[in-house]
Amino acid sequence: MSSEELAAFLGEERTVVCGTTGRGGFPHLMPLWYVVRDGEICAWTYAASQKVRNLERDARASLLVEAGEVYEELRGVMFTAEAVIERDAARVAELGVELYTRYLGAIDDEVAAMIEHQAPKRVALRFVERSRTSWDHRKLAAAG
Repeated sequence: MSSEELAAFLGEERTVVCGTTGRGGFPHLMPLWYVVRDGEICAWTYAASQKVRNLERDARASLLVEAGEVYEELRGVMFTAEAVIERDAARVAELGVELYTRYLGAIDDEVAAMIEHQAPKRVALRFVERSRTSWDHRKLAAAG
């Protein structure tokens, strides 16, 4: 995918699968809501979650966003990245508002209060891209 196609794809899709390395060395895969900030995927999660524990030990992560039902429609992107963990509650809440606005549209005072209440228990994750691989099988059919 071109940079423009990738930006549009990430704007359309809703879930990133985050792969971290578990304590025993096996991949630990979990879905996350995300936003793209300055070309980087950002998410929030509970600070006590297994993925955060894994990233504290080893900041390397793989990220997957994919779409399509049949082979000719498959498209996606896989990133290798280094995770930066942000713990400042105000910055975490800021990301929470951005996430909920993306997924729910305008948020009301009740949702804003919930985000503010949850922020001290959560962290913001910023994934600094190291490499990427993308594919779009719809282009295969068009070239065919």
